[in-house]
Amino acid sequence: MQYCMQSGEANGPVTPLFSVPKFRQRLLRFDGPGDERRDDERDEVLYVLEGTAVAMVGGERQELEPGTGVFVAHGTPWQISSAEGLKLLSVLIEEPLPATASHAVIASGERGSATAGREFTLLAHPENGSESVTQFRGYIPPGRAPDHFHKYDEVVYVLSGEGAFHVNGESAPLSAGSCIHLPARLIHCLENHGPGEMQVLGVFRPAGSPAEAYYPDGNAAVVAGGC
Repeated sequence: MQYCMQSGEANGPVTPLFSVPKFRQRLLRFDGPGDERRDDERDEVLYVLEGTAVAMVGGERQELEPGTGVFVAHGTPWQISSAEGLKLLSVLIEEPLPATASHAVIASGERGSATAGREFTLLAHPENGSESVTQFRGYIPPGRAPDHFHKYDEVVYVLSGEGAFHVNGESAPLSAGSCIHLPARLIHCLENHGPGEMQVLGVFRPAGSPAEAYYPDGNAAVVAGGC
């Protein structure tokens, strides 16, 4: 399917995923120290999928563990000092807005509510310096959401669970490692086959709330609890 792919089992240091006009999504792996990285044109948001590490980000020592989000503004150096089985999901942001911080390392916070019983926790977003994108972890209960669209452009990585992605009358299976690109206003839905939660990591632009969604008729989707 055009909008969905599986990351595969490649074990190289860099595995390219989606490259689209606004984003470049990839997997990075480290089993020891790495060279200093710095991108003078793109912001980067990282998410620790597996393993642990000590990193230097913007000259500050940071300990990384699964579930940690990292924002790195363009021009800010970062480097893995030591790592054991570290697997990062990286999203490079093309033509970013001016950031309000050089970097941020973020642990998951409290869950917020989205449509169809879904919940999310925010990671990188404007309040911690990431003016261009919002990075979030989403929690999807068993079942199929109503068809809907977003006004933002998004890349999604499935962290756990099994289900299906539905768009344009087609369906693609989802499991850990599945990647999805959701162009703005693409009508779609995700289905979780259960029995437990499906968890996903999303990055979207322009930054905003993961709860913002619209039904095909253009009406705003209802969020449980009024959030």
